[in-house]
Amino acid sequence: MGLMDELLADLRAETAEFDAMIEGLGPDEWELPTPAEGWAVRDQVGHLAWFDDAATVSADDPGAFRAALPAFLARGDSAVDELAAASRGLTAAQLHEWFREARARGLESFARLDAGARLPWYGPGMSAASFVTARLMETWAHGQDVADALGVTRVPTARLRHVATLGVRAMPYGFAVRGLEPPSRPVRVELAMPDGSPWEAGPPDAADVVRGSMVDFCLLVVRRRHLADTSLQVRGETARTWTAIAQAFAGPPGKGRAPLGPGQGTGSSTWAGRAGQAK
Repeated sequence: MGLMDELLADLRAETAEFDAMIEGLGPDEWELPTPAEGWAVRDQVGHLAWFDDAATVSADDPGAFRAALPAFLARGDSAVDELAAASRGLTAAQLHEWFREARARGLESFARLDAGARLPWYGPGMSAASFVTARLMETWAHGQDVADALGVTRVPTARLRHVATLGVRAMPYGFAVRGLEPPSRPVRVELAMPDGSPWEAGPPDAADVVRGSMVDFCLLVVRRRHLADTSLQVRGETARTWTAIAQAFAGPPGKGRAPLGPGQGTGSSTWAGRAGQAK
């Protein structure tokens, strides 16, 4: 199986898991608040659908995407909230169908791409392989918001290795999006995958190290958990700075998540009352 085949298979599986989680929700459940301030379950689904459509444009017509990019970026940090508000006139059934159709169109388009093809996006451009990985990461991250709203504890899968890879590769972006110089010191990341097998990135002799479970690391780099609510061990000044601002997604970082409190970290679905959440 080639790289794109593997990534697409895992994106389809992640999509199916997310779709199963929202399938059969009642009208009140679609309106449940999620940890993203001001966003209900419906807004998380609409967000994924809108950016799936945008991803398909990037894959099928990069020139059209680039032409529309300045207008979108000119809207600033409020753009994603404005998009969420614009979809609130849709019914739950319409939102669900939009997500399904947008994701299906995207998967069809991505399957025609070479892994190394360069595609534009709202942050730095990416290879097609990284682009598909980013859609998987977004699905998992927004799926966590929905799971938290519903009180669902998801079972971590080996698909998280893609989110972890993106999180490590995006380290310079987390600094750059805040106007900071990327670090010159490397960071070693040593994680335990959901099945207990080791996953590693970075030079083995690096003085700075992040060590712990893959699910905790992934929750951190998608800014769904505060470092204090994970079991991650962090050694070295560069690693400490990075884990405070790590960001695997494009766009503004938001305020991040406030600490949940004792006994509520490491993937817990408890989050009520936490303001200032990154979307």
